[in-house]
Amino acid sequence: MVTAESIKSQIESGMPCDLVHVEGDDGYHFNAIIVSAEFRGKNMVRQHQMVYGALGDRMKQEIHALSMKTLTPEQWAVSSQG
Repeated sequence: MVTAESIKSQIESGMPCDLVHVEGDDGYHFNAIIVSAEFRGKNMVRQHQMVYGALGDRMKQEIHALSMKTLTPEQWAVSSQG
């Protein structure tokens, strides 16, 4: 069964991240917040593609639903203040 921790670990292994937080306990549906300087200058679609790339074939075979919020460190600093 897919776990939030295994998704978190794979994202962290696949791309440089300042923060990765993944929730979900049913093995099918997950929510993630990913903060990475690599997202600077990229639109949301490209940012999500980068995360999908880090997850590789797991997105096609194991992970049924992953909702994510991708942020640069600067965006995270602003959003975490409020």
